[in-house]
Amino acid sequence: MDITVILVTIAIGFLITVLLSPIFIPLLRRLKFGQSIREEGPKSHLKKTGTPTMGGIMIVLSIIITSIIMVYKVLGNDVSYEFWLLNFVLFGYGLLGFLDDYIKVAMKRNLGLTSRQKMIGQIIIALIFYFILNREGFSTYITIPGTNMEWDLGWFYAVLIIIMLVGSSNAVNLTDGLDGLLAGTAAIAFGAYAILSLFVGGHSEVVIFSLAVVGALLGFLVFNAHPAKVFMGDTGSLALGGAIAAVAILTKTEILLIIIGGVFVLETLSVIIQVISFKTTGKRVFKMSPLHHHYELLGWSEWRVVTTFWLIGLIFAVLGIYIEVGLN
Repeated sequence: MDITVILVTIAIGFLITVLLSPIFIPLLRRLKFGQSIREEGPKSHLKKTGTPTMGGIMIVLSIIITSIIMVYKVLGNDVSYEFWLLNFVLFGYGLLGFLDDYIKVAMKRNLGLTSRQKMIGQIIIALIFYFILNREGFSTYITIPGTNMEWDLGWFYAVLIIIMLVGSSNAVNLTDGLDGLLAGTAAIAFGAYAILSLFVGGHSEVVIFSLAVVGALLGFLVFNAHPAKVFMGDTGSLALGGAIAAVAILTKTEILLIIIGGVFVLETLSVIIQVISFKTTGKRVFKMSPLHHHYELLGWSEWRVVTTFWLIGLIFAVLGIYIEVGLN
C-alpha cells in the first residue's frame, strides 16, 4: 500500500475528530452529559465530575467516515464483506456503549445497563459476526504465533469469537480510567495491527480501517489528554474493544491479540486477581484495581501513569509485530 494512502487515512481520521470536537463537546455540556465519578474511586478524580462524556460518538463517526472514504478511494467497488463486518462490530458495540452511557448521564443511573443486559448485547453482536463469517466459509483454524502450528477448532471457533469480542470489549473498557490512557494505548495497538495487516497481505480493508482508528484516536487525544476536556465513555471503549478483537480474528492473529493488547490484559488480570484475593483471603493485592489506579494511589501523577502505560503498550506492540513478522 502506498505511503500516501497511509498518511492520508490517518490525517483524515485525525481532522474529522478534531473538527467534530468543537461541535460535540459544547453540545454534550449543554445536554448535561457529564461524567459521574464513583465515590470509591481515587479522590483526585472527583474534580473531573461533570466533564462531558460520550465523546466516543466522535471517534466512531470519524472511523466509519474515514474508512469508507479511503476504502472506496483505494479499492473502488472491490470491497469485501470483511470491511463491513469491522464497521458492524464497531457500530454495534458503540451503540451498546451509547445506551449504557445514556442511561448513566440522562437517566441518572450511575451503573448504566445491568451486567446481564450488557453481556446479552455483546454476545448477540458476536454471534451475528460469527454467523456471517461462517456463511462466507471463514477458516476455523488458529495458529500459534511465530510457528507453523495450527488447529482446526471447528464449531468451538464460535465460542472463541464470543470470548474474544466480549472479553476484549470489557478489557478495553476497564482500561478507560485516566485522561488519554485508552486513546493512546488503543492507537498503538491498532497501529500495530495496521503494520501486521500490511505484512500479512490481502487485508487492505483491515489496514485502512486500523489506520482510520489511529487517526481518529490521535485527534481525540487533542481534547482527551490530561487535563481532559471530554471522555469517550463506554460508547468509545466498547466500540474499540470489539473492533480490535474483530481485526485480530479477520487477520487470523487471534492469539497474538493477547500480546498486542497486553495493557488491556494486565488491567483485566489486576481486577480478577483483586476480586479473587479479597473474596478468598479478605485482603487486596493492589491498592485499587484496575491497575492504573494502583499506581495513582502509590503517588504517581496521572500523566506519569498514562505515559508509562503508553510505553508498555508500545513494547507489547513491537513484540507482537516481531513474533508475527520476524519469526515467520
